Amino acid sequence: MAEQKHHYSSEPEHYILSPESEPFLERLFFNNRFLVLLILTALTAVFAYGLTKVKLDSSIEKYIPLNHEYIQNFLVHKDSMKNGVANVKISVEVTDGDIFTKEYMETLSKINDDVFFINGVDRSGMQSLWTPNVRWTEVTEEGFQGGPVIPSTYDGSPDSLEKVRQNVLKSGQVGRLVANNFRSSILDVPLVELDPETGKKLNYQEFSHDLEEKIRAKYGSEQYRIYITGTPKKLGDLLDGAIKIGFFFLAAAIATAVLLYLYSRCIKGTLIPILASLIAVVWQLGALALMGYTVDLYSVLVPFLVFAIGISHAVQIISGIAIEAGKGENKLMAARKAFRGLYVPGMLALMSDAMGFLTLLFIDIGVIQELAVSASVGVAMIIITNLVLLPVIMSYVGISDSGIRHAEKTEKSEPKLWKFLSHFATRKVAPVPIVIAIAMAVVGFQVSQDLKIGDLDKGAPELRADSRYNLDNDFMVSNYSTSSDLLVVMVETAKEQCNSYKVMDAVDRFMWHMENVPGVQSTASLVTVSKLVTKAMNEGNLNWSALSRNQTILNTSIQRAPSALLNPDCSMAPVIVYLNDHKAETLETAVAAVEAFKIDYDDSVDEKYFGYRIPEIEQAIENGEIDSVPVRFQLASGNAGIEAATNQVIADAQNTMLIFVYVVVFLLCFATFRSFTAVACIIIPLALTSILSQALMTYLGIGVKVATLPVIALGVGIGVDYGIYIYSRLEVMIIAGKSLQEAFLETLKSTGKAVSFTGVTLALGVATWMLSPIKFQADMGILLTFMFLWNMLGALILLPALAHFLLSPERIIKRHKQRHGDIAPAG
Repeated sequence: MAEQKHHYSSEPEHYILSPESEPFLERLFFNNRFLVLLILTALTAVFAYGLTKVKLDSSIEKYIPLNHEYIQNFLVHKDSMKNGVANVKISVEVTDGDIFTKEYMETLSKINDDVFFINGVDRSGMQSLWTPNVRWTEVTEEGFQGGPVIPSTYDGSPDSLEKVRQNVLKSGQVGRLVANNFRSSILDVPLVELDPETGKKLNYQEFSHDLEEKIRAKYGSEQYRIYITGTPKKLGDLLDGAIKIGFFFLAAAIATAVLLYLYSRCIKGTLIPILASLIAVVWQLGALALMGYTVDLYSVLVPFLVFAIGISHAVQIISGIAIEAGKGENKLMAARKAFRGLYVPGMLALMSDAMGFLTLLFIDIGVIQELAVSASVGVAMIIITNLVLLPVIMSYVGISDSGIRHAEKTEKSEPKLWKFLSHFATRKVAPVPIVIAIAMAVVGFQVSQDLKIGDLDKGAPELRADSRYNLDNDFMVSNYSTSSDLLVVMVETAKEQCNSYKVMDAVDRFMWHMENVPGVQSTASLVTVSKLVTKAMNEGNLNWSALSRNQTILNTSIQRAPSALLNPDCSMAPVIVYLNDHKAETLETAVAAVEAFKIDYDDSVDEKYFGYRIPEIEQAIENGEIDSVPVRFQLASGNAGIEAATNQVIADAQNTMLIFVYVVVFLLCFATFRSFTAVACIIIPLALTSILSQALMTYLGIGVKVATLPVIALGVGIGVDYGIYIYSRLEVMIIAGKSLQEAFLETLKSTGKAVSFTGVTLALGVATWMLSPIKFQADMGILLTFMFLWNMLGALILLPALAHFLLSPERIIKRHKQRHGDIAPAG
């Protein structure tokens, strides 16, 4: 705080200050103004260069919790798993007739060839009616017969088309690669992790564009319709939508400029804050690029926040300069006094913002952690651009005469709204907002108890229901029997033992267990193949649709099993669980069922036995080290398994993060104001907003997930700014000898106006997100707009009511004298 050497007065703004009383930072910046501008200009050039290095990142790994047990289990078998998240399905539908026509098969063949040569496709694992790995099998009197669904003799004639039809029926692909109504078929396209040409991670946005240009645009017509789903395609669509939000940024900037001019009535007081905030955005993006960070779906939103936060703090500076200029100060002194009075609360508010963002580091998901770093770097840049660069520039250019006259008029006027709000600091009115707040907190808490973790909508909830991707997904779900939501459980055993009776029997029991779980459509595994083949070998008799205890029969039954159902050394056999959807409740039920089976069945044996081969296992059994072949069930892979792990990470970190952000805000506020009651006045409105925001999420059907979890920290970290500015000014007025109501009225006439403008500006900055084609961005926009506006109302209405009951003006004055002696605070 400044050490102004004078006595208390009812007019704290009119103190005569000696150079020695000026704060060190004020002297440092304003006595070396030209040097400061020169250094900041050089930094702007450096970060502007960094801005040219900014890249969008489409890596899937950033969106999943890599350190979670489920993901670690998946990574162990990643190379042999065919049911990970990097798969795309392309369905080709004929609008008239069915797929068994010469024209359709020719079109499908061309699409198959084009997809085969798209960069990033794992060609060895690709499946369609035209790939040789999609086969039919039957048992005849002469034994097993089979071959590719489309044989080498195919020539498009009616006879060959009929042969294809028969082969499709024998292949077991109806409902999987071929639609139940025979009007469409699927190309199942796995992707490689690294781009084979560049050696870098595959760019899913570019891959998505290739699919659109080379497949959908080329072959889509009135006769043939193309549908594309899969996590990589969804991610590509999300990144395309993220780029479009640049228009929302421009709209928010223009609207903010208009509001800022109406607020300041000064062209310079409008353009320079916007310039300073834009420089903060350039610094933030440039610094992150130079540090090696990339921009993803979540961090692309941070420039919005940085700009909005920058404007909100700039308003306080411009308002302070205008007020000082209206009292006759020259440009330099007006800027210095505004800085002197606001740098402490400004620094506190921005540090609270940064610490609120950093609490996101508790979430062990790459995109959220990078969002934390990105936002914290942005706030650090605002501290320099808005608390240093802005006042230094204004010390040269000053406020225009029209801006000064507007500030004088505002300062002298006593709007009815401010007079009305000042009554909330009186004994008669103060209980009203407190009682209402308590009632709202109780109701909000009750409603928020139904808040769910994870997705609550079908399809891709990150995109709008009418998006192209979700329409494509609806087509897939409606026309094929197998769900696109897969939970893959990895059954581990010793090497070459995945086809042993004990392991197969355990898998069989597990499949029966899961097929009776609500939300599970069906299951598939090596056991499925074994039963089908054994039945076929016995003339299709249903009595033989069972596991044989004869190891030779078991070995024979899985000779032609797809490679996706066992790994190369037969030490792991995945069980594919098809779910109705990936809603939070469905995932919780399925995962709980797997965990319950594991508890009752899993062997608790030394890890080393799972790496043994047959002779070693036999020797261990003979020595009495183990009873039988070891087997255990490991979660999880598939898109549903990945999402289940993500939901668990979010559920575990949600409360920890929220507690930490409030602890940090409490400590920062207490270190500044040295009063528990002062901190209570600032934090209680924040807590009410947090409760109500969770109730709003419940009401709107928005689950807590990767996209919405950061909102909790952002809302608290940024929302505390209102209370800090209001309380700082209120304390100054109380120390000056005014009653609580008078002090609050004076606070409203200066800081209150700026705070209300700040609330509107912040809300406007994020409200444009509601127009985004990306639903999770729209959800974030709704929640942040609500939290910013509600925090503003809390600071203007609930804070003074709490202050009436919690604050003691005598204690405030006494505490100030103990800390500073007979010295008044900066005005």
